[in-house]
Amino acid sequence: MPQLLSDEERSRLAAIAAIVRFKKGAEIYRESDRADAVFNIISGVVKAYTCGPDGKEHIAAFLFPEDVFGLAQEGRYVNSLKALTTVTAYRIPVTVLQSRLDAALEFHIIAKLCHELRQAQRHAFLLASKRTISKLTMFLQMLEQLQTAKGESTSEIYVPMDRSDIAEYIGTTLAAVSRAFRTLTARGILQSRDRRHVKVTDRDAFEKLAGRVK
Repeated sequence: MPQLLSDEERSRLAAIAAIVRFKKGAEIYRESDRADAVFNIISGVVKAYTCGPDGKEHIAAFLFPEDVFGLAQEGRYVNSLKALTTVTAYRIPVTVLQSRLDAALEFHIIAKLCHELRQAQRHAFLLASKRTISKLTMFLQMLEQLQTAKGESTSEIYVPMDRSDIAEYIGTTLAAVSRAFRTLTARGILQSRDRRHVKVTDRDAFEKLAGRVK
């Protein structure tokens, strides 16, 4: 996964953006709201989701520091966005994007917005698996790859979202996710320091399980 924006690009972005902060659980925007800005995450984690007719959330993606989001269709946001943790982000008005960005920076921002589409494609591959344990290992592998791309240590995988959100994202139940965590631990594939930090202790078995849904 490529570095999202260079230091120079982030500096240029900061000059035309406002810094906004959201508390854990705060709604950033709703699906079909008028798309008047895009966002670049400085710190924190958000989830992108849609709501079904019954009001149930269907999670499309998790977004992390340096991700850009705000994908729009016909001037309206495609998904709803909510802060999973405390979030700090740059907010760039669409009017500024249209009038003040140079071509290179605009290209990179558009490319990173397309990252939302790539995540949706990866999500579809993940959902194609019928085995919860394979879905969970692929999800954890995705989090690990994000840490690697940002130059962070992968001695442990940081899991910022609740297991209920993981269950919704991978298309299964909370009980099934809990069983899968217990199974991976019992097999010696994972160790959990707490609910937010897991360590891969059998790399070959972990990669084999994740590889089943590639």
